[in-house]
Amino acid sequence: MKFRISRKLKLLGITAALFGGITAPLVAESDEGRTVSVALEGSYAPWNMTPPGGKMTGFEPELLEDLCRRIALRCVPVAQDFDGLIPGLQAGKFDVLMDALAITSEREQAIAFSRPYASTPASFAVTDLKAVPPEMRQSPMLKLAANGKSNGPEIDQLRRELKGRTIGLQSGTVYTKFVTENFRDVATIRMYKTSGERDVDLAIGRIDVAFDDVTYYAGVSGVNGATKLTLVGPQIGGTVWGPGEGLGFRKQDAALRVKFDTAIAAAIADGTVSRLSQKWFHVDVKP
Repeated sequence: MKFRISRKLKLLGITAALFGGITAPLVAESDEGRTVSVALEGSYAPWNMTPPGGKMTGFEPELLEDLCRRIALRCVPVAQDFDGLIPGLQAGKFDVLMDALAITSEREQAIAFSRPYASTPASFAVTDLKAVPPEMRQSPMLKLAANGKSNGPEIDQLRRELKGRTIGLQSGTVYTKFVTENFRDVATIRMYKTSGERDVDLAIGRIDVAFDDVTYYAGVSGVNGATKLTLVGPQIGGTVWGPGEGLGFRKQDAALRVKFDTAIAAAIADGTVSRLSQKWFHVDVKP
């Protein structure tokens, strides 16, 4: 849900074989062939990642391929560090953002969003479960309101359990405000440019716990020799993270946004979003 090297990648091959046949375009023929550059971090597995072969893959690149085929656009994915996504969009470096970008009121002041194409909870994670108090190891889902508050004692319990610990976060994500406002007076909060850099410090003990999207953990835990990450505490969802993850646009590009809205609605309705999310996350993130 978040938000994330700096090199342009080749055009994604738009092949009907990946999606079980050809879907009729949702825009007029006069729009066919228009090139749209789409910025993704390229390093936020399994949302988007860049394997050694160089062609970006993951949930979002595959969904992007499907959406662009539906609206007959030639979409070119571009890798961009997370911190440079919104400034780069505003500066005209690319046309669309797609990087597990949570829709928030703060971001809506700077850019426009499509309808959400995913909605996911977040969680704390550790590498050494033995170092975690038993009461923090498993908790039910915690739904929080937009102000980050719950009607129960769960946040106070987390504050007690995290007192004196160091929490690692990727900078600039939707989670920054929640973690800093709730835990900065009881824990040390360390910011990282990427989730991967944070995970390295977690593995070697420089930080005690990470906080990130549960789908991110699913993509990196134990893969290709990576450190196994174990979720602890509750999975936190609800309107605290906004309506979900959406594509980002310059506010003046309303017509382009509407086209993608139409494609997203169709991909949700025919099960494409559910199918791709099960493939990459092993859970349905359909909003």
